[in-house]
Amino acid sequence: MTLQSTLIDLHQRRIYPAEVTVSDGRIAAIRELEAVPPGSGYLMPGFVDAHVHVESSMLPPSEFARMAVVHGTVATVSDPHEIANVLGAAGVQFMLDDAARSPLKFCFGAPSCVPATSFETAGATLDAAAVEALLQNPGIGYLSEVMNFPGVLNADPDLMAKIAAAQRLGKPVDGHAPGLSGDEARRYFAAGITTDHECFTLEEAREKATLGVNILIREGSAARNFEALWPLLREFPDQVMFCSDDKHPDDLVHGHINQLAARAVARGCDLFDTLRAACMHPVRHYHLPVGLLQPGDAADFIRVADLEQFQVLETWIDGVKVAENGEPLLEQLPVDTPNHFLAEPVKAESFRLFHEFYCPNLRVIRVWDGEIVTGEEEDSVSEMRNGQYVPDTVKDLLYITVVNRYESGAIPALGFVRGFGLRKGAIAGSVAHDSHNIVAVGTSGEAIAAVVNAVIAARGGVAATDGDGHTHLLPLPVAGLMSCRNGRELARDYAELDAWVKSSLGCVLKAPFMTLSFLALPVIPKLKMTDKGLFDVARFDYVPVEKAFGEAGYSGG
Repeated sequence: MTLQSTLIDLHQRRIYPAEVTVSDGRIAAIRELEAVPPGSGYLMPGFVDAHVHVESSMLPPSEFARMAVVHGTVATVSDPHEIANVLGAAGVQFMLDDAARSPLKFCFGAPSCVPATSFETAGATLDAAAVEALLQNPGIGYLSEVMNFPGVLNADPDLMAKIAAAQRLGKPVDGHAPGLSGDEARRYFAAGITTDHECFTLEEAREKATLGVNILIREGSAARNFEALWPLLREFPDQVMFCSDDKHPDDLVHGHINQLAARAVARGCDLFDTLRAACMHPVRHYHLPVGLLQPGDAADFIRVADLEQFQVLETWIDGVKVAENGEPLLEQLPVDTPNHFLAEPVKAESFRLFHEFYCPNLRVIRVWDGEIVTGEEEDSVSEMRNGQYVPDTVKDLLYITVVNRYESGAIPALGFVRGFGLRKGAIAGSVAHDSHNIVAVGTSGEAIAAVVNAVIAARGGVAATDGDGHTHLLPLPVAGLMSCRNGRELARDYAELDAWVKSSLGCVLKAPFMTLSFLALPVIPKLKMTDKGLFDVARFDYVPVEKAFGEAGYSGG
């Protein structure tokens, strides 16, 4: 097979008309031409997502692939620690097995932090021996993000053994160090950690880049850091990659890494620096078996209509066309539904926050649109009823709760959150990074009970209720994280649920369920809620909802 098109050569940083010959799934030859037929577009290496949790698309790998190849994605560097927190090593194997049925080249990591901390209840534990066993699997290409940065700084023996095993086997170690700087950052990356996708300011990213760290510019459904970090493409072009981290189906249906490439070029970034970040750097860093349009390479490439929007006309993997003109050429496959879900229905009385006296200052989790980091604020509800604090929609002080899904009868943790803007009702989901208990935000105990029970009845899903008898549910039967449905249909229904939460409940966030899912993650600053209580990431310990008299920062009378 031969194709004639204008070729984007990322190695020589050249653009020229060429004829590409493909044989047995590989690039047999590339011959430079004088000209190519009009309208033949541009051939270039395919896009690679340098860090993604496939589970966050709510799709198993085989269906994620059908969605992604349409946007020119030929490979991903995928951390399966979401399903690992639910099902352990068996969950990782499920991802490997399902991905093997698709031509898209998934590089899975061995999750380093299952559970992420001991301050929440997870469905499984992967100790150093289990992680080393995973790393010895040829399908595992790296050690996934080391989120427990205090463990690195304090030389936790089990964690350091995981890092040592990856280094011994010659596999990269991914980082996760939001806000870490100075001597702590130097010590953390000196442990052999080579990437970070958690930078949310340019100053932080620059500091880490000067340490030799590869910075992943992230643009997902909740965390959106492109606008802050794109100048790195000019300052440290050889140390930048693009990633989505977590991308919900309604976003994935519209685009993937191709969108980041288009935005970078629109900002005036060099075309070759941009495409090397989007296509080449992940292949080289993670030693991916992905071709880069050179003779002898696997025939993994895309044909695009232009070099501004990168409209994908065709996607090829191993010499087989897998997408054309916005449509996947891959069949949808049936999927198994492994799960771990033992929670039983709860009552509204479970969601009450009592105290014998009124405290004028409560710790409040502050969320911001487009960020997974949170803040800590102090405020008070306008009134107490029968000795309990109640949500205050005027002040946007809502209940937040996390319900243990791995045990029956566990007492839910309860606190306050600001930033969702709900005027009524509640939302909930069993997608709750990283342990994936049930997290919910709502305006009353009754509404929260209704929506949590909808998730429990389905043994996993995302749901919303208006508190007036109208409850909408999107079931996620695969580990309480993923659907078995067609990706585009799921994206449509998810978008409709998302729109209903905004129009009927008043939510002001762009991605309510994605933001909700990160409020239970106790390794991202500042204040989070786990099934065991309110957690201060800076202190790395629980804190009470009420701010005591005399406590630092207390400003009450």
